[in-house]
Amino acid sequence: MSSPKRSGPDSIESAIVSIRRLVRVLRINAQRTQSAAGISGAQLFVLEQLGDGTGLSLNDLAARTLTDRSSVADVVDRLVAQRLVDRTVDPTDRRRAAVRITSAGRRMLARAPEAPTTALIAAVRGLAPRDRTALARSLAQLNHALGAADEPATMLFVDDATTTPAAKRRAMKRRAR
Repeated sequence: MSSPKRSGPDSIESAIVSIRRLVRVLRINAQRTQSAAGISGAQLFVLEQLGDGTGLSLNDLAARTLTDRSSVADVVDRLVAQRLVDRTVDPTDRRRAAVRITSAGRRMLARAPEAPTTALIAAVRGLAPRDRTALARSLAQLNHALGAADEPATMLFVDDATTTPAAKRRAMKRRAR
């Protein structure tokens, strides 16, 4: 087996080591969140978005979490089951459901560490605009090379073991397309 070619900071080895470090730190933070708060990193991230008390539609919540509606709906279902959020009819538009954090959700949020996704977004936001653009372009190219460009970009740190049966069916339908 040949060793990776070393050609400075753009080397294969440097890229792989950086990816490993990133995955490791995010995984450790997700495990820490699960241990400290008893909920997944995805659930904590959604709670953080609802922390200001504003009732949000699933579409608005998807936009705030930088993900798709079905991914955030699955997480909200789990939070509703744990009574950390509630879903009510929006009084201004009866066709729309509003998701709000409950008092139990606020207590959970007060004692929980920062969600790993929140830290990741802050780190990416902290990059210079040119660097963010280069990172986005490079990651898109890597996704394409791995055949993952058309895969659903579900929320980070969703606990697959607790995915609802409805979520599993939706995921199977997306993969079949």
